Amino acid sequence: MPQDEQAAAAPQRRTVLRAGLGGAALAMTGLSAFSVGRAAAATGTSGAAPQPAGALSTPHWQRYVQAPPDRTVRPVKVVRSSGDVTAPEALLAAGGAVTVLRRPVPAPAPRWPEGTTAAASSVHGPNNGNDGRPRTYDASNAVDGDPDTFWNDDTIDAYPDTLTITAPDAMALPGVTLLSNTDGVPADFTVETWDGTAWQIRATVAGNSAVQCPVPFDAPVTTTRVRITVTADQVTPKGTFTRVNEVWPDVVTSADVPRVVVDFGKVVVGYPQVRFAWASDGNPGVRLAFSETLQFLTDRSDFTRSDQSGVAGGGTDQFAVPAEGADWTDRKGYQAGDKVYADGLHGFRYLQISLDALTSDAPAAQPYGQVAIDSVSLDFTAYLGTPDTFRGWFLSSDEALNRHWYAAAYTNELVTDTFRPDDVDPRDADTPTLHGRLVLHDGAKRDRDPYVGDVAVAGRTLYLTHDDAAAAARNVLADLADHQRADGWIPPASIAGYALTLFDYPLWWVTCSWDYVLYTGDRDYAARYYPHLVKVLDSWYPSVTDSDGLLSKGLGGTGNYGDYAFLPRTGRVTYYNVAYVQALNDAAEIARLLGHPDDAARWRARAEQVAEAVNTHLWDENAGAYLDSATGPVRHAQDGNAIAVTAGVADQARAESALDHLAATTTRPYGNAFMDNDTLFGGSSQRVYAFTSYPELVARFLTGRADSAIDQIKRTYGWMEAHDPGVTHWEGIGPGGIPYEDAYTSMAHGWSTGVLPALTNQLLGVLPTSPGFATWTVRPHPGSVAWAQGQVPTPHGPLRVSWSNERSGEFRLTVDSPRGTRGTVAVPTWGQPVSVRVDGRPVRRDGTGRGYGARSADGYVVLAGLEPGAHRIELRRTSQ
Repeated sequence: MPQDEQAAAAPQRRTVLRAGLGGAALAMTGLSAFSVGRAAAATGTSGAAPQPAGALSTPHWQRYVQAPPDRTVRPVKVVRSSGDVTAPEALLAAGGAVTVLRRPVPAPAPRWPEGTTAAASSVHGPNNGNDGRPRTYDASNAVDGDPDTFWNDDTIDAYPDTLTITAPDAMALPGVTLLSNTDGVPADFTVETWDGTAWQIRATVAGNSAVQCPVPFDAPVTTTRVRITVTADQVTPKGTFTRVNEVWPDVVTSADVPRVVVDFGKVVVGYPQVRFAWASDGNPGVRLAFSETLQFLTDRSDFTRSDQSGVAGGGTDQFAVPAEGADWTDRKGYQAGDKVYADGLHGFRYLQISLDALTSDAPAAQPYGQVAIDSVSLDFTAYLGTPDTFRGWFLSSDEALNRHWYAAAYTNELVTDTFRPDDVDPRDADTPTLHGRLVLHDGAKRDRDPYVGDVAVAGRTLYLTHDDAAAAARNVLADLADHQRADGWIPPASIAGYALTLFDYPLWWVTCSWDYVLYTGDRDYAARYYPHLVKVLDSWYPSVTDSDGLLSKGLGGTGNYGDYAFLPRTGRVTYYNVAYVQALNDAAEIARLLGHPDDAARWRARAEQVAEAVNTHLWDENAGAYLDSATGPVRHAQDGNAIAVTAGVADQARAESALDHLAATTTRPYGNAFMDNDTLFGGSSQRVYAFTSYPELVARFLTGRADSAIDQIKRTYGWMEAHDPGVTHWEGIGPGGIPYEDAYTSMAHGWSTGVLPALTNQLLGVLPTSPGFATWTVRPHPGSVAWAQGQVPTPHGPLRVSWSNERSGEFRLTVDSPRGTRGTVAVPTWGQPVSVRVDGRPVRRDGTGRGYGARSADGYVVLAGLEPGAHRIELRRTSQ
């Protein structure tokens, strides 16, 4: 890819594809960050149809914006209700009718006679329960009369599991009732009784999903022994064990728990609020369960921080409703001493409200009575991206691309939030140095901790949409640098007290730092943290470099270090090394900016050496692609091959070959998998990470494969759009297109928003080429897209671009740049002779330049030195 004026002064590597996942010499890719300046957002008529972009006309992008109009967000519909519930629709609006949930006081549970014992085929060993105290899972828990204890087998997905109950004397049984919990419900099982000489089957149950399952016998049976044999568990978020809390010696059918499920329409994040109009006496309890998808909405939330912290929350948030009612905001903590716990902030789409209570919460909360609810809402805490806050926007002739761009913007808004001790990952992620600061969390519901790898994508998305919030990235980068280890290693996040050892994330800190400086022009940040950059590149990474100059995981005590996906990769890994090339070149740009030419030269030279070593030792001629690792079975990864292209390690031939290999081996209906076979772990060739798909998208645009990039975008993001929860972008996609870690999967994750910078920086073509947009380039990669337009915020004001791509032989582009900047424009020629006019004046015809240094390079006519203001470039095919 040809260089602009700014980058032309830097030494050229072996390929014209000089572009990295960061921005250095690589400023011409779409993978850099953007500015902190406050540029006025363009206005238009919301809801109007998009219009062609022959000129910079009034845009109509606002209809794609996904954020709620204000911070009070209400559900949009009732999904279902069950049990004794009246007027469930009243939950959708405050005032007027109320929703009433009723549940009678249950009869006392039947008990086995004194002296009854229980034995099981296996028993899970003891550990600490959610209350932090040691718990056992003996079979005796199934007959102790306490529904909060349970028998847990000790096999994972292995059957049969048996539970045998022995009474001291013969007793007449009309049947039994199994009480379980949602992550171990026996789905298929038999119930047998002992007749004195043999076991007799009395009932067979298949497909059970009920936590309380009554099992009547055909006729009462007198016996001393009952045996339950489980052959399958319900598939639930953690359904790998059999769990039986109680077996009651009778058939107990209870009134259904009153429940209402409401839908907020898309994933939202913040503090749930419930307005209770009144309640019966006796502290009736409500339990709130949250989920991003209906599939994983059960009697437990799909995820709660209390499950990680050891607090007794039972997977739901609890509240005991006073008789006079209450305006309750779900905040972290206990309502009554050490009882009735709520988790606080949640990221979710669906909310289930049940009239129920944990047994352990009695008498502070009881699972019966009456509760009247006036309304349900959410106090939205994240960045509120309404149309008037967008300082950058995008629009094109392709409706799907438009939807994906704004869905990425909304996903990223959900993770742009204030760091609050009660809301972050409870695994030692709280840190006073970030309290009250705006940050980029990794996900809306979890982990809610700022990881630098996520910032590598989320930061760039943020700068292109809401550059007034760029401090969210700076705060994270600065805080991690301030916790740099003595040997130079930089932590990936605050989790585990800044001690989570990842091998690749210090490289992303370097790249993210350059991105931030490139788009904001924040020289003070660069100067303040330059010593940290020197230390990580000149101390720590050399300590894990082998004799051929390649990073090798395992050296320097790094055998147990992880990476962005905690992959079991060792030795010379292509991804680590091409990311190293990228980081070295990014660091060289910072060094040049700050007047350290020797450092810049040293790092560029090292980048060249590493790139050469990668091509010598990690290129697989047989596959025509880079190896994932030189250690272990042969496989080829998306991350290493894509970044080899964007970082300029691969020459043109290798770049095309590697991308051909990925297309042939990793294409799935829901995106491109991150491995080409399953030798790393089972199912890895079916797993899609949008995080590693991002550089592949850019690589495809850079190599002239815009339509293949667009196809990959539509498969990846179209799949997520079409499946629950819709709109937001998932942390990862597993085999068959499911959430890759079931309920635990974050369905609104900032590192998956790379479609947005890919479309703005590559398809539209707008990039900075020096810090603070002092210089910039516009180089569209239109493919088959008919037209596109957009605005990029800069510290100097908005930079607006519009182009139309007429395959009949014309390409028209308008650029309107702010004062204090100069730019280069490159327009595609389709490999044909063309004439070019700028503002109506001819500047090139049939290969002859007449102005703006017009020259041909790589299928483009390049025009340099455009002054601030509006310019119209028109390209037409000519015949020679």
